[in-house]
Amino acid sequence: MTVPRVAVTVDLVVLTVREQRLCALVWRRDRPPYAGCWSLPGGFIQLDEDLPVAASRLMAERAGLRDVRIHLEQLATYGYPDRDPRQRVVSVAYLGLAPDLPASSRAQVLWRAVDDLVEREEAAFDHRRILRDGIERARAKLEYTSLAAAFCPPEFTVAELRRVYEIVWGTSLDPRNFHRKVTGADRFLIPTGRTTTRDGGRPARLYRRGDAEQLRPPMLRPRT
Repeated sequence: MTVPRVAVTVDLVVLTVREQRLCALVWRRDRPPYAGCWSLPGGFIQLDEDLPVAASRLMAERAGLRDVRIHLEQLATYGYPDRDPRQRVVSVAYLGLAPDLPASSRAQVLWRAVDDLVEREEAAFDHRRILRDGIERARAKLEYTSLAAAFCPPEFTVAELRRVYEIVWGTSLDPRNFHRKVTGADRFLIPTGRTTTRDGGRPARLYRRGDAEQLRPPMLRPRT
């Protein structure tokens, strides 16, 4: 019996908010297969590294985001036989989230709005599906965890946090109702005692992320 050879890769769904849009970092392929299409940054794991180490290495080498503070978690594993035309490849996808991430140092790596990537542009391999799964994971986690603060700077206003929810969820939220919910969630926001006028208008209170991992009560997104 011949034992099939299976390669293992790590693919990165890196999301941030840029210019008031939810954006993903993508690699524009310049060679077959799928030349000219976008793909997620990623690569093959090395024999002497485990998956989290590989994800961190590829974040620096392929995504061009070296020494950047980022929330990184395993998303899912993709292993159906025909996902790569070259050989049998199993991919372990990771989801990365951070506020206002810089441009990549790699010329082929670009920030693109997720709506354009999902709806209009041609994707390599099964990366459109992986991106969709990453977006849905981010949207769902905003409901039950404090992950929305990962898109914010260390100190932020409630209005800035609300804009994160609106951009990620793709819907408008009532400001007063939102303020009541997030400030009432147990250990979600910690007042800093400082204010800012960077939003314009009257000074707004600055908060930092509390130590809560789960939101109680949850922030359920509007259902249409």
